Amino acid sequence: MHLNSLLVMEIPKPPKKNKPSQLKNAAMLSGIAFQMGAIIYFANKGGLWLDSYFKTTNEIFMIIATLLGVAISIWVVVLQLKKIKY
Repeated sequence: MHLNSLLVMEIPKPPKKNKPSQLKNAAMLSGIAFQMGAIIYFANKGGLWLDSYFKTTNEIFMIIATLLGVAISIWVVVLQLKKIKY
């Protein structure tokens, strides 16, 4: 081998991994918490409105709407957690 060929040789670099930033994941998780709270809050308010509109005394619409809001918010959380890359 010649001295020139040794000087020209380069050491191969390992391929870069596209690792998602932890800050982005933290932002997504905090956004999920706000979405979950908003869904449950508005479902509850909608149930209260239905109870006042239909003049129910046992607040059945509020209970059903709140439980439905909790179920929807859990479903939304599961969908968004699938998008997060670790």
